[in-house]
Amino acid sequence: MTWDDLDAHLDRMPGTVSAYVGRLDAAPTWTRHADATHYAASTMKVAVLAALHRAAEAGTLELDAPVPVVNEFDSAQPGAPRFACARPYDNDDVVWDRLGATASLRWLADRMIVRSSNLATNIVLGHVGLPAVAEVWALAGTRNSVTGRGIEDFAAREAGITNTVTAADLAALLDALATGASTPGRLASPAACTAMLDVLLAQEHREDLAAGLPEGTRIALKNGWVRGVRHGAGVVLPDDAPPYLIAVCTTTDLADGDDQVEDDACLLLAHISAQVWAARHRL
Repeated sequence: MTWDDLDAHLDRMPGTVSAYVGRLDAAPTWTRHADATHYAASTMKVAVLAALHRAAEAGTLELDAPVPVVNEFDSAQPGAPRFACARPYDNDDVVWDRLGATASLRWLADRMIVRSSNLATNIVLGHVGLPAVAEVWALAGTRNSVTGRGIEDFAAREAGITNTVTAADLAALLDALATGASTPGRLASPAACTAMLDVLLAQEHREDLAAGLPEGTRIALKNGWVRGVRHGAGVVLPDDAPPYLIAVCTTTDLADGDDQVEDDACLLLAHISAQVWAARHRL
């Protein structure tokens, strides 16, 4: 299948399908509506992770110091009451099991990524702050992505404060992390970038982009979903070819699952991932 064939296939899909594919630190090989904005869902958690590690390197936070596990957060909408997460809407009971106790920020950040815990995300975000996350997006060279609020901050959402991403921006953020793991980069030290990639490599939700790869293929991945949205962005590390970036964002009726359960949007992302894998030597 050529890139034109893949575009023609995606033209027949409902909604908006955006994509960015290419080598690290290079011009993209293939893009499709790569600057179209989508609701971020959980993909914004990569920027929160980077903000946490930057704060740790700056000495303003300690990754392994215990912090309270709470479920009450300040709204991004001025004057709005504090808000809370709903346990049935989360994907990680083990964080909720620590409610009222303590956990380290490093552990919470791990759960934020590998299980996509909303509660862990809001706790970490409460410690790093929204301006620090905005700085991460800026340092990565992104143009259109915004993290304006925490997860389930409905007062902010009703006021028009939201979280958006693009396929190009997710690729730029992951590119900054991946290239920063080998040489001093824009976001953090090589050690910190390597640590963040290791967390992304441990991703447990593997029903979209990872599902299109051969069993055992390493991918530093973050995905995100709500009804009508399914995204995946990762750095694929083949054994027989250089690493490559893949970011796919979909706003589509195919995303009809409420949780990580496989739906047609998952199958679509897996199909795109499989086609890119087949072209990995020619990227």
